Amino acid sequence: MASIDIAEVRKSFLSTHVLHGINLSIHDGEFVVLVGPSGCGKSTLLRMIAGLEEVTAGEIRIAGRRVNELEPKDRDIAMVFQSYALYPHMTVAENMSYSLRLRKTPRERIATAVNGAAAKLGLGPLLERRPRTLSGGQRQRVAMGRAIVRSPQAFLFDEPLSNLDARLREQMRAEIKMLHREIGATSIYVTHDQIEAMTLADRIVAMQGGLVQQVGRPLELYDRPANLFVAGFIGSPAMNMFAGTYRGGGAAAAIAVPGGVLLALSNSLQVAEGTAVTVGVRPEHVTIAPPGSEGLAHRVELVEPTGLGLIIHFKAFGTDFKAFTLDRSDIAIGDTVTVCVAPRHLHVFDAGTETRLN
Repeated sequence: MASIDIAEVRKSFLSTHVLHGINLSIHDGEFVVLVGPSGCGKSTLLRMIAGLEEVTAGEIRIAGRRVNELEPKDRDIAMVFQSYALYPHMTVAENMSYSLRLRKTPRERIATAVNGAAAKLGLGPLLERRPRTLSGGQRQRVAMGRAIVRSPQAFLFDEPLSNLDARLREQMRAEIKMLHREIGATSIYVTHDQIEAMTLADRIVAMQGGLVQQVGRPLELYDRPANLFVAGFIGSPAMNMFAGTYRGGGAAAAIAVPGGVLLALSNSLQVAEGTAVTVGVRPEHVTIAPPGSEGLAHRVELVEPTGLGLIIHFKAFGTDFKAFTLDRSDIAIGDTVTVCVAPRHLHVFDAGTETRLN
């Protein structure tokens, strides 16, 4: 196990700049997830740590040792790919032991390593089978087993569950998390799926446009997103966003929104009166009030049953709006619902800089 330190790392392909000065420290034994949309630079950063891409500028250290100039095989890391990358002509055991055989590791040590990894991953009965006879989930376990037998300083996962169906992804997420708890190895996991990030990570690194937007524990990013990008990317259903103007101060602090409505704030903001802001509220924090209650009335435009509850769509504050409720009552399209939002659930961002204000 080892720490990984990334200092002012940049990456360019000719005149195209992909990463713009990444600074990140990953602690020994930590599980860190790099998350963001396609093209944000997360896979490029992972490949640079692995040695599969050259570092244009900056420095990467693994266990305190600079690795910029080291070949991938000399970095003592193991990578699990999206495509599994298994040899079709080899058995499961042969695939898992391949790197050890290349190193001319004694047979007894190879057998011990393979059997130990197979036991952790439930692959014992499959060791003599070939990849074509395995399911997608089993193939991914073999790919992880191949990484485990090497006992590397760090594991790198490049969107390993993208090729699996939803139920199998859920199962494999749980297995990866339990495996990390058992092995305790430093792990970096790349995904565009914010659910994977939230459920797996000790810390999340949210990336966009080749920059780190926020680093923190999953619930930190969910409860206090640092900017509009993080607010909109983390959470499902996505956060509602609408424009407003800051009014007043102290106990009278509020946001004026389209329709002549004033939304009270819990605290005043450190900005001038009249500042343009963007307000966010998560659908699960929009309360559907009983008929006759105080609140804003809106006509329901769409209802999405999720099993757990309902996602209710309507227009509010000049934009499309969603509310999520566990109450599975007979709310139908065309009905009028009364909604309200507690001040503590409002997220306020500067409309220009898109950074958090409250």
